[in-house]
Amino acid sequence: MSDLPEDDAPVTLPPDLRFLKLLVTVLAGVMILGLVAIVTLLVIRLQTPSPLPEMPNQITLPAGAHPEAVTFARGFTVVVTDQGAVLVFDRAGKQVADVAITGLPDGN
Repeated sequence: MSDLPEDDAPVTLPPDLRFLKLLVTVLAGVMILGLVAIVTLLVIRLQTPSPLPEMPNQITLPAGAHPEAVTFARGFTVVVTDQGAVLVFDRAGKQVADVAITGLPDGN
């Protein structure tokens, strides 16, 4: 005879071990649900595009210039135009600086 249990005999776990098995199973389920919730929230948040800031109405660009980038700082607004110029405006919309960028590759 061997010390191994026979296949016909039902194996019962001690109560402490059954409780531990239940706790591990519940923990695994909660972790899976948490991971699904985090992925769902990320997908929902990343699908909605964030609105782009609009250029203030008081800023008027030179004739023929179109903005390519607008940066808002504490006391001024910087506009990069398609003509290769960096225009700096104060809060009131008055142009305070104009810097020409040279040596740019043609964007077309």
